[in-house]
Formats: sequence, structure tokens, C-alpha cells
Amino acid sequence: MSSTFGHTFRIHTFGESHGGGVGVVIDGCPPRIPVSLPQIQHELDRRRPGQSEIVTPRKEADTAELLSGIQDGLTLGCPIAILVRNTDQRPGAYDEMAVKYRPSHADYTYDAKYGIRSASGGGRASARETIGRVAAAAVARQVLDTLHPGIQVLAWVKSIQDLNATVDPETIDAQTIESNIVRTGDPAMVETMIERIKAIRSDGNSVGGVIECVIRNCPPGLGEPIFDKLEADLAKAMLSLPATKGFEIGSGFSGTLLTGREHNDPFRMVAGQVRTTRNHSGGVQGGISNGESIIFRVAFKPTATIMSNQETVTSAGENTELQGRGRHDACVLPRAVPIVEAMATLVLTDHLLRQKAIR
Repeated sequence: MSSTFGHTFRIHTFGESHGGGVGVVIDGCPPRIPVSLPQIQHELDRRRPGQSEIVTPRKEADTAELLSGIQDGLTLGCPIAILVRNTDQRPGAYDEMAVKYRPSHADYTYDAKYGIRSASGGGRASARETIGRVAAAAVARQVLDTLHPGIQVLAWVKSIQDLNATVDPETIDAQTIESNIVRTGDPAMVETMIERIKAIRSDGNSVGGVIECVIRNCPPGLGEPIFDKLEADLAKAMLSLPATKGFEIGSGFSGTLLTGREHNDPFRMVAGQVRTTRNHSGGVQGGISNGESIIFRVAFKPTATIMSNQETVTSAGENTELQGRGRHDACVLPRAVPIVEAMATLVLTDHLLRQKAIR
């Protein structure tokens, strides 16, 4: 199983949803980088379950334990290990799932690939695995702050089902996003989105949507053509997240409706720097950052766990029915916002270190 991400700044996540714990080992982090454990914990708190009335009620403190690689607040240049213990495991709640495949989950495909799986909570396929990613990204964030201060990574809920937020990626700030439990950047849509999630959950159903992300003040020159283009690595990072089904950057699919004359981003000199008058490219050209804001969107499907009975089959190949029960997010997007930010931060840190190595 491939659980490693990155080239120079590499992470390896471990642990199952209802095992003893989950975590990450980080390799390739430069030495003497100031790292704050409270900052790591802050990011974990943003993604933890039970944080509001519209997310899963699973109660986990998600307390980070630093096992290695940092001494007196500075990185040592050796592997950094971070562990988060699971305290609210309920493997007994998944007895039925041990023999019945949950529709649109990874149960059947894991069996097909490995011939064995962790049935409790989906094991490695659970979104709980992303704890290691968020912890690693909190370290990566502090690497960026040391080596290239000023880079900003902000994500927000762009849409839930057919409800669309109006957000300016150039002016949105973290305070606005974090001021509401949906984590949308449009205050006018907060209550409408909350009510939609509550209505869907009360019906035992689930709903998806889109998260948008902006990376501001990214230096030009990041990205490794041909196969490690910046947008290619961002796409891989985002589509490696549970429940993701689509990725687009800049104009994305809507760019297909424009002509080349309309879509091209003209260059101009501003204060001695090369800039563009438009940003249909989304901050990346030829797989390399051009210094403009990098703007992309990630589509998340409706949560696969729903509170309705569904047709399925058993691991023995018998047709059956699966009862609708369990703890789940009726909409994963509010908790996915910090995870999208985390993966973008990991990609940026990796490419910044790769660029420093060749220049």
C-alpha cells in the first residue's frame, strides 16, 4: 500500500480508523526550523469530529503526541513522528459491515485488492487517516513561514449541492472563513447552507459540494515539468483525499467555452515584476507557478454512509440489505476545508525545497 507522499518533503501516514491510533512520519524536513506543537494542535482541532452540530458526533480530542525529530522547539533534520491516539473506537458498531459491503465505500475494492480489510470504520480508507496529513502540513506550514514568509493558503466551502457562495479569492481572509461552522467565505450563505445540511441529515441522507482554495504570494518558478507539474501534483494531492471526485484549476472546465484570445493572460510589468492582467491560468503556466494567485476547486461527493437501508452483497457473494446506521458527516465539506489547505501546503513545501535544491 502506498502511504507516502512527496519527494523532498516526504510524509508517510499510518493507522486505521478504529485501531490504536493514527499519525505520520515526516522525512526531509530541514533542520533548525522553529516548530510549535500548539500550532499543530490548532490545525488538528479544525478537522476533528464533534466540533459542531453539523458534523459527525464521534468524540475525539485528537491530541498530538510528538515522538521524534524536534528538540527545544527546533527540527533536528531527522524524521519527525507524530501520533494521535484513537479514544472513541467502536469496532462493534461495524459487525454487519464485516460481511456486507457498504455501497460506494472502499469495502469491496479493498477486499478485491488485498483479500483482507479493516472493516471497522473503513480502516485506512476512513477520513481519519487525514489526521497525519494535517499534522504534517502544520509542520510544513512552519517550514514555509521560515523559508518563504508571506505565502497564504486559504480554502472555503464554495458550494453545497446547488447552493453557491460568492467569494473573492483575492480578498477572502481566514477570520471570515472560520467565523461560521460551514466554513464558507460568504456570510450571506451561512444559514442557508446550515439549514440544507440539517435537512439532509434529518432525512438520513447526505450531500456533497465544492471547496475552493487560493494560494497567495506564491513565488514564480515552483513546479517540476514534465510529470511533476505543480497543478498535476496539486490534483494528485486533492484527489487522494477521501470523497473527492473532481479537480480544476483556474478557468477549469469553463475555460473550454472561451476562445484563445479571451482565455490568454497578457503579461505586464508592475513594480519591476512580471505580472498578468488576467488569471485564467490559475497561477500556473507550463506546470510552473507564475507568481499570480493559484486558484483551484475540489469536488466532494455526498458522504457514502447514509441512514437508509441499501441493497448490497456479502463477502460471500450473496445479495442482501445493509441497515442504515452509524456516525457520519451528512456533509464532509466543513471538515474538509483544513484538509484541502493541508494538502496544498504539503505540495508547496515539497516544491519550494525542490526549487531551492536546483537553484
